[in-house]
Amino acid sequence: MLHPYPGGDSSPQLQPDQPYNLIDGHDRRISYLRLAITDRCNLRCRYCRPETGVPFIPHEEILSFEELERLVDIFCGLGITKVRVTGGEPFSRRGCMWFLTRLRKIKGVERLHITTNGVKTSKFLDELTDIGLDGMNLSLDTLDRKRFWMITRRDYLESVQQTLQGALARGIPLKINSVVLKDTTDKEILQLAGLAKNSPITLRYIERMPFSGAERTGTLVNGDLVKRIRRIFPGLVDSESAVPTTARIFSLSGYKGNLGIIQGHSRLFCKTCNKVRITPTGMLKTCLYDNGALDLKMLLRSGASDRKIREAIVFCVRNRFADGHEAERFSCRAVEPSMASIGG
Repeated sequence: MLHPYPGGDSSPQLQPDQPYNLIDGHDRRISYLRLAITDRCNLRCRYCRPETGVPFIPHEEILSFEELERLVDIFCGLGITKVRVTGGEPFSRRGCMWFLTRLRKIKGVERLHITTNGVKTSKFLDELTDIGLDGMNLSLDTLDRKRFWMITRRDYLESVQQTLQGALARGIPLKINSVVLKDTTDKEILQLAGLAKNSPITLRYIERMPFSGAERTGTLVNGDLVKRIRRIFPGLVDSESAVPTTARIFSLSGYKGNLGIIQGHSRLFCKTCNKVRITPTGMLKTCLYDNGALDLKMLLRSGASDRKIREAIVFCVRNRFADGHEAERFSCRAVEPSMASIGG
């Protein structure tokens, strides 16, 4: 269900050039925009989408780079300072590097990040370095080639490792996102942690979330991931963060990097959540678990002014759900969307 398009006395009245901070109805300031530029992906991770049966979005239904650039400019005028480009796999869209270069030049984009699976990314590492990319999140769930194929249904582990090593060599700040599945072993968790032991990266273990593009089959069973990680790594020390973060970060003696846990299914970070998302089709999501709050594509393609779009965004953010549990109850979905269609 979308929030109604604001109008009349109920909508916030902004001056054309008025600086404005996005504050939701629970006093959370929104400063972080996740921008999904495609639903295409060269992997078929079993926790993200089925091997077949989930059609790709027609090209004409996906926002153009020009439309995306306009939206980023509008959001920066509302106080957004961090932009993350996601997919699907962003480098599956032709022109992704050109678009990143354009984003880097937008006034207000203080931090530019990308989330990638690393399959096609290595050839762009020099350009990413040149534009001053502020950080890369690399998806990697295992270091075992056969296991990688079982999870992703593709044999691209070598390409991902090439991206990993190339990013480290160029000094690109790197985080690794690793989904912990029902059959993920302690051995795999330890092997992945070795990356953070020897290099200055943050290895983040992620609870599996219910966005697989399949029919809902009941409550996911994740177990207590924090308890498990503490058992495997008994010397973990909590690290405090000065900025809102979805990850709980730990330091460990003898490690150059850090370990982290993202409790996306438990939704324990909602009180400090500072982000909103735009899907490939231009739907504004103020929570990962909502059905969409505002059809930005409709506004863009119907000729709405920047001011009207700003007012609509402010209105929707002010009506943001208190947390992901409330958003999920309100959405009442029988079929979960693919994470690739939401924006990783």
